[in-house]
Amino acid sequence: MMAPLAYALVLAAAPGNSVIIDRIAVIVGNHVIKDSDIVRDIRVVAFLNRERPSFSPASRKQCASRLIDQEFIREEMSLGAYPQATPAEAAELLGKLSASRSSSRADWTDQLLEAHLTESELGNALAWQLSVLRFINLKFRPGVFIPEEQLRQYYGAHRAEIEAANPDRPPTFDGLRPAIETTLVEDRVNQLFYDWLDEKRKEARIIYREPELK
Repeated sequence: MMAPLAYALVLAAAPGNSVIIDRIAVIVGNHVIKDSDIVRDIRVVAFLNRERPSFSPASRKQCASRLIDQEFIREEMSLGAYPQATPAEAAELLGKLSASRSSSRADWTDQLLEAHLTESELGNALAWQLSVLRFINLKFRPGVFIPEEQLRQYYGAHRAEIEAANPDRPPTFDGLRPAIETTLVEDRVNQLFYDWLDEKRKEARIIYREPELK
């Protein structure tokens, strides 16, 4: 937890004798989101999505909202002792990303330099994504049950698109049932997750030190 007098600015020593001033952008309970956190997250997400990073007010606001949600998830994961991705898993994910996105080590290094990112930052982001997926599945999926009637209703309403998306399965309700159930369960899990985040936001003390992020 950061001391009250440190809420205004966070000072970090940079190479040489210079000092980088890192502003506090948002305070979530006893945690802070710094301007550098927003910049880094924008760069990481853009890199993973093969997009050019945008630091527009709208992009920064969207990023801040995402980071606020992450604080709720981190706190819940800590309280519930949910398993997190290991360094080995992070390294494996990073290796797969590098192999799929670059032709050589030099090419990969050039891409990271151009994106103003390090392997550590990308590895942490990939590990976090995996940890969040596990958290969502463990916290929300066990209680989800889709009634038979709802499965059949979905089949009747979306039969053509389900068959097109599953050409290797028999075009019958029984043949497509696993795909239908997976779709509806995932939809329900996502809804429970976002409802939970909404409740967390209502309960939380959130202070925007940069009003345009609100």
